[in-house]
Amino acid sequence: MLLPNLIQTDRLTLRAPCDADASHLFDAYTQDPEVARYMVWRPHQSIGETEAFIAYCKQQWDSGQRRPYILTRRDDDAVPIGMLEARLLAGTIDIGYVLQRASWGTGLMTEALVAFADVALALPACFRVQATCDTENHASARVLEKSGFAREGRLERHMVLPNLAATPRASLMYARCK
Repeated sequence: MLLPNLIQTDRLTLRAPCDADASHLFDAYTQDPEVARYMVWRPHQSIGETEAFIAYCKQQWDSGQRRPYILTRRDDDAVPIGMLEARLLAGTIDIGYVLQRASWGTGLMTEALVAFADVALALPACFRVQATCDTENHASARVLEKSGFAREGRLERHMVLPNLAATPRASLMYARCK
């Protein structure tokens, strides 16, 4: 599946990562424990961790196996406010996403998810866009529902979220299909 390099909405740009994003992401959310709470990573302790993460994202982008899109406001695409990562599988794209706390409750992530799913499901080889969230992450579940994703079930002992527990926790599975 060939996802575009750029996706734009009324308020957002989804684009490839670049080195300059690291300092902005560190300031925006990678060190924020509230943002990291339901993530698979711990809050970053230094800018170096975020720089290494961006280097990994660029490598993944270039490999074509993943598309870790940087989210920016459309009127300022140099300052990231979040990310949407697309992991390419056979006929399916599995996504994960994160948004800086200052932008929570603004509808921006819903806008990004709708736009991404619309683009992905328009590809002939893509039949499903899916995402999971922790059963206690009610805000993320609501964003997925508002984005047109249907709750398909509960996955027991699915994912380790190191900021909550050392053992796998249950997740909810959501998807949009064509």
